[in-house]
Order: sequence, then C-alpha cells, then structure tokens
Amino acid sequence: MAAKKKTRRRAAASGAPASLIAALPEPRRSEIARIDAFIRATVPSLAPCVTAGMLGYGPFHYRYASGRQGDTVTIGLASRAQYVSLYVCAADARGHVAERYRARLPAADVGKGCVRFKRFDDLDPAAVRDLLREAARTGYGV
Repeated sequence: MAAKKKTRRRAAASGAPASLIAALPEPRRSEIARIDAFIRATVPSLAPCVTAGMLGYGPFHYRYASGRQGDTVTIGLASRAQYVSLYVCAADARGHVAERYRARLPAADVGKGCVRFKRFDDLDPAAVRDLLREAARTGYGV
C-alpha cells in the first residue's frame, strides 16, 4: 500500500491530472476518469489542475480581510478510501452552493462544501451538472 501512495504523491507532484488518474487502482481509476470527463465537459471554463493530491478545476487565489491568503480551486475531485469527494468552493449571500443540492442528491452525503458518494451512477447527472455550473458562476464571494 505504501508504494501506491508514493506513486499517487509523485503523480500529484507532477501536476498532471492524467498522471494522477493513471496512478489510481481500478475500478476507482475508471470512475475518477469518467467524473473528470464529466466535469470538464460541464464547466470547460474551469482549468484543470492538480492541487493537494487531488484533481482541481478553476484554480484561484484568495485573500481574506485579515490578510490571510492562499490558493485553492472552485471544484475539487478526490478519491478517498471509502468514497469519492467532490469539493465545491462556491458561496454567496444565500450560503454554500453545495448545500442547495442536498435534496437533489439523496444518495450522497452533502456538507457545506463537499459531496461524498460511493458511485457516480448513484447520482442524478442533471443535479451534478447544475451544481457544477452554479459553482462556476457563483465563485466564492462571502
């Protein structure tokens, strides 16, 4: 197992989304590749990248009023041991975008900025498409 984790770390360090996907074991590799293609087709304006060991889309720099700053992505896709995580860094005055889709994604565990699920086939693709598009439009404005 340690060798597989090192391979994924090297792939993440290379900065190539395809390398990160290729380093995953099957059947997760196919699942993540399929979701990656879905995200890219749905929100082509969000540039793909690798960040923090996961796939990212729409990298941006943020700065808080306190002076704290950093880099993150609008959408993140991570393969976890028991599930897949879709991170959604988008919010406005109405709240976090991901939370608005809880009712439309009953097979997923939806938090403020994360949608966790076992299989992409368990989700309504129209709801995921709407979530991704709204996140891309909204950004992180709070």
